[in-house]
Amino acid sequence: MEPRVHFREACKKTKEDRERERERGKTAPSIKFETLAKALQVSVTSARRAEARSISDRVMYARNQQRALTKTAVAGGTPITEELACELRQVVFGTAVAPPRGEWLRTSVLFNAPEKETAFGLKTPKNGTRGLVAVLQAFVIKHLLFEKKDCTDPPEELLKPNRMRQLDAITMAMAEILWKIAEQTTVSQNKTEVSEKPIVSMVLPQENTYIQHSINYFQDGLTERLHVFEFTEYDELQIFIKRYLYLFLDESCPGCLLFLYSAVATRGTARVERDLDGIKGYMVTAAEEGSECIITLLLCGRATPYLHNGVVYVGDEEHYAVPQWGMLSRNEIGFLYFEEKLDDQSKVPGSRLKTPALPIWVIFCNGHYAVVFNTNRELLRNYHAERRFDLVYYSPGGSTCTLTVDTSQDDDGKLELNEEDTSSTSANNVEKLIHTKWQDAQITWHGQIAFT
Repeated sequence: MEPRVHFREACKKTKEDRERERERGKTAPSIKFETLAKALQVSVTSARRAEARSISDRVMYARNQQRALTKTAVAGGTPITEELACELRQVVFGTAVAPPRGEWLRTSVLFNAPEKETAFGLKTPKNGTRGLVAVLQAFVIKHLLFEKKDCTDPPEELLKPNRMRQLDAITMAMAEILWKIAEQTTVSQNKTEVSEKPIVSMVLPQENTYIQHSINYFQDGLTERLHVFEFTEYDELQIFIKRYLYLFLDESCPGCLLFLYSAVATRGTARVERDLDGIKGYMVTAAEEGSECIITLLLCGRATPYLHNGVVYVGDEEHYAVPQWGMLSRNEIGFLYFEEKLDDQSKVPGSRLKTPALPIWVIFCNGHYAVVFNTNRELLRNYHAERRFDLVYYSPGGSTCTLTVDTSQDDDGKLELNEEDTSSTSANNVEKLIHTKWQDAQITWHGQIAFT
């Protein structure tokens, strides 16, 4: 055994000697080449790892885009009671014993295609939800254009948001509207101070049905499945809306009705009935695109049918004067109203609606709602800027065009339109509406005029 061990050790030593001789025999150029090869291999490996990380990041971003409207099942909240369900249906539709208007159960809040010319726009069929959508549209434009005072991006780019920016804008619009309603609810009509903390009440559907069909309640497939969620913090409200945004934006979902229900629940059904002052009795009337009470609730936080400034007392020698509560403060978003042969002066908007803090107006023109706006935040604060400026017209049907308003000239050179043409007649009506704010202004239309 011992000689074999010595033989193995001798072989090992001989192998090690051969390796040392091979190393000694290397020339300087060969050593340099080997060093460069090793360095190149390390560089290639690092580049491949960096590329892999980049691809991984891109894939994760794409997945985040796809998951922008992740459908998380609604959990928590308080199941709706039969009393609240009947009150919501009564205040919104006028009765709980008959089915509600069908379009409210299938109309959602939809955006146009992102990153296009009208990517800022919401679209909806021609039905009673258009007034509500027009107000949402005005707040979406506000957040796209005027969210950041120091933003240096051109307005043309801000109005072509990507999908994520669209979702952020509609989330902030919904949260701001509901929060304003909650703040107004804490203010007494006879006092200006806030008496308590604002509480927003949102309603979202779940699977269980809590109210059965009866002679007092007609099931609609939605109201009887609602859960009520309350929020006292604005940030929590925004997070909640973003989590369940798909319930408002998915096609054929009752997104408009869910939002209107949430607005009424936040204001309180009893307060909304007082706001209506018995004139309408309920919010969804026979109006083709919605009543102005929906507009005032979402714009100023109170569902009043009166558009004048402040409080006007109406009475005669035989009746006590009763107050009509109009606009108690100036809003960021305005409202312009025009109707042929308008005899009711309470429907003439006062200066608090005509001159908002921002150059954005919801407009009602002979039964149809739309939005007009200017991209200059300081328009209404600068007399010289208001002498000649552009307004963008956009309707929830997808119609958009631009018009120039010139208040520095007389209207001798006013654009003549064919009264027999439907679109021209609509344009004339829009001009009359613009003149309720800028009297005798010269108006020039640009591009193709189409109204849908």
